Amino acid sequence: MPFVHISLRQGTSIAYRHAIADGVHKALVDAIGIPNADRFQVITEHDLANLIYDEHYLVDNARTEGIVFIQITFVQGRTSEMKQDLYHRIAENLTRNPGLRAEDVFITLVENSPADWSVGNGEAQLLKRLKEETGLRK
Repeated sequence: MPFVHISLRQGTSIAYRHAIADGVHKALVDAIGIPNADRFQVITEHDLANLIYDEHYLVDNARTEGIVFIQITFVQGRTSEMKQDLYHRIAENLTRNPGLRAEDVFITLVENSPADWSVGNGEAQLLKRLKEETGLRK
């Protein structure tokens, strides 16, 4: 169950923001194999004074004001190959629609355990599900 936080410049259209969210979600479905209905995303807009980044760090072409930061939190267990495929698919999807430059797609992954999630009711549902599936007691 990934949780996606997308940060981008202020003043983009709803269609633009939704295209980014859709492209990220499609990549998660295709590369990681999450269920299509498993979608939890937050988009935040920032004025340019609050988007601070090195224009040239580890890219050949300079980043632009169109930079988009994507942070994905999910339960650990994906291989390096799956993660690389995810990065590639996100960049590919977002260059196609809404037309971002690949250099402007900045992705970080945060991994944790099932005990680190509560998706409502003050319960650790992922941990409970894992215990039920594996027969763990604690």
